[in-house]
Amino acid sequence: QEQLVESGGGSVQSGGSLTLSCAVPERPYNLFCLAWFRQSAGKEREGIASVDTNGRTTYTDSVLGRFTISRDNAKNTIYLQMSSLRPEDTATYYCGAINSPGDWPGGSCPDMSDLSDYSLYSGRGTQVTVSS
Repeated sequence: QEQLVESGGGSVQSGGSLTLSCAVPERPYNLFCLAWFRQSAGKEREGIASVDTNGRTTYTDSVLGRFTISRDNAKNTIYLQMSSLRPEDTATYYCGAINSPGDWPGGSCPDMSDLSDYSLYSGRGTQVTVSS
């Protein structure tokens, strides 16, 4: 079982910024789409950002323009830069390695709504709390 490890969570005021990191084992880092999810109290886990092995990124509408996902190939790490944070961004944030659907090219990312269905490995999460 490959273990991903998130870090960088914390408490911030509305309008502030945080950057999350996720250390990924070499094999899943090189082979798979990587993504960030979040889950807030009483809600299902949702995919919010993904990056394929070619560096192409996709975002869910609620974070588009405020969050940036990136890969650091030298460190086998992905990041989630979050700015203009809102209280509704409060959640536990997870990173994950995502398989590609069917005959899609290896390393490509499924549609955002399908990320959870193709999730292979995940971290234990890091808490982000945004106060108003």
